[in-house]
Amino acid sequence: MWLTLAVGFLLFSATLAYLRYSRVQLYKSLESETSAVSEFLTGDVLNSRSQERLPSFDRRLVYLDDVLPADQFAALRSEIETLVETERSYLPAHKKGGTVAYETLMVKAPRVVALYRSPALSKLVSSVLGDTARPTPINDQSSCSILFYDRPGDHIGWHYDHNFYRGRHVTVLIPIINRNATGDGLSAARLEARFGRDIDVVETPPNRFVMFEGQKVLHRVTPIAAGERRVMLSMTFATDTHSSVAQGIKRRIKDTAFFGLRALWT
Repeated sequence: MWLTLAVGFLLFSATLAYLRYSRVQLYKSLESETSAVSEFLTGDVLNSRSQERLPSFDRRLVYLDDVLPADQFAALRSEIETLVETERSYLPAHKKGGTVAYETLMVKAPRVVALYRSPALSKLVSSVLGDTARPTPINDQSSCSILFYDRPGDHIGWHYDHNFYRGRHVTVLIPIINRNATGDGLSAARLEARFGRDIDVVETPPNRFVMFEGQKVLHRVTPIAAGERRVMLSMTFATDTHSSVAQGIKRRIKDTAFFGLRALWT
């Protein structure tokens, strides 16, 4: 019996070690490929007019309209519209929706990755935050992802974001598609933030830059209705992208809700 248990434990450990090694090699390969992604961005990456007067981040939530030039946004939307396979997740009474992970985007959406890793975007985030921020690591599947709300009832309930890094952590959203069933307005899925007893509704029309510190701001997205579609580019930045062992474990456990068990060995 003890021999069987010992052999089972060794096989289990060896399997986990192999899976972890495979992921590390994958990330090394993807990281080497991203050196060429800048070619997918031409001209001005961001719309300078949208940044002439940066808003105060005192409430830890801001937005800027038309953050990307029209041609850049059209190209980005065209690339994202080709992403038809999403990882669906459902947490009863809290979340339902689809997600495309960072590592998938590195292979299938190089323009998205190029924008996320562009110095111009990091500079904008840092200017709003008042501190130097940079993209979070490649093994964090939520570093850069696409969120799909395209089935009736897709939503996420009230929550704070967990910070898995030593520095301050912010989320940047750029809505790509947001339309109701008739195509003449926005969907019923609204980003809401609670400040004490007050609830702010943050409209998310396409090409709006929304930045918030989710660890400090209680927020949710209300359910989408039948025939509607809302697609969001979600990107995370941190002032210190290093993590403790405990933070890394917590991140992996959280990510299983979005990306399945493979997140445990990222």
